[in-house]
Amino acid sequence: MRIGVLALQGAFAEHIFKLKQINVEAFEIRQLKDLSGHFDGLILPGGESTAMRKLLGDLSLYEPLKEIIQNGLPVFGTCAGMILLAKEIEGEEPCFGTLDITVKRNAYGRQLGSFRCVDEFAGKEIEMPFIRAPYAERVGEGVNVLSRIKGKIVAVQQDNQLATAFHPELTNDTSVYEYFIKMVENRR
Repeated sequence: MRIGVLALQGAFAEHIFKLKQINVEAFEIRQLKDLSGHFDGLILPGGESTAMRKLLGDLSLYEPLKEIIQNGLPVFGTCAGMILLAKEIEGEEPCFGTLDITVKRNAYGRQLGSFRCVDEFAGKEIEMPFIRAPYAERVGEGVNVLSRIKGKIVAVQQDNQLATAFHPELTNDTSVYEYFIKMVENRR
């Protein structure tokens, strides 16, 4: 199994490290030629969604990535990755628009509003670091809510797409990655 990690900006190295911890091959996607080889899944990391969105266009990665997501490639977006996938973003145009949710950017405030908690993700208690995090204000009919914090939706799955408002790559727990890899295996 081989997972591509968008490596334009943000916490891509941490995602690659987590995948290696569970014995999954990972590689960086930095330019169009990186999409030429076979891969089974894609991770869109946390970081600055506006910068990533601009770079996706500048590097001609936007259209091919949107197409492979729409064609069913399993994708996992964390924080900014959740924003990139969202069908609607409060106050701005969507990027990929493939995940039927509406997100509120920086929903927990600025950097000083960042926090960690332990709560349930898909039935298991895990640590969840939130850094200038979004949350989903609305989910469509086909979207499964996997986690809520104080009533706010912070993890969802819709078909081949998984998104979290928190950063599992910044913890010692691999549960979210194991969940994603099971999604990938089920799509093969």
